[in-house]
Amino acid sequence: MFTIRPASLLCMNMAGNYNPPADHQQSVKTIRTAFENGVRFFDTAEVYGPYTDETLVGEVLQPFRDQVKIATKFGFAIDGAVALDSRPERIKKVVEESLKRLRTDHIDLYYQHRVDPNVPIEDVVGTIKDLIRQGKVLHFGLSGASPKTIRRAHAVQPVSAVQSEYSMWTRNVELNGVLKTCEEL
Repeated sequence: MFTIRPASLLCMNMAGNYNPPADHQQSVKTIRTAFENGVRFFDTAEVYGPYTDETLVGEVLQPFRDQVKIATKFGFAIDGAVALDSRPERIKKVVEESLKRLRTDHIDLYYQHRVDPNVPIEDVVGTIKDLIRQGKVLHFGLSGASPKTIRRAHAVQPVSAVQSEYSMWTRNVELNGVLKTCEEL
């Protein structure tokens, strides 16, 4: 007999993005149970809640921070507007806020949540590269990026992860070149 252990926990729905927020104590129990069962990678974002999901993840994982990896995301204007905002000055501001909410001195994997067409990807990645040099971020990822954007970003700073929808309902990454680009890089 063998045991299958889950690799990661996406904490998004605890903050209620697609549904009402989950009960706080139930969310705490879910994250702790995941950790107790071998999960060591937890995924969140500043926009989930907004902010409340990062706060929850930071609260629950603080006692185990040295044993887990945390991914979070930036890139939305969270000011009542429905917009993207990956300007370098905003990234520098929101990384500090995420670090505080997550109760940590570094983010293991920092994703650009959605590519901002108003900011050259080279400017975004240059800012992340500086955060990596400072030790605030360890790895950079892209979510929902095209092959062209992945290549442009990777030319500035290695892209460690690409997050794309890939399921029984959509196999677009097989057709649009994202998987091929990731394999090549």
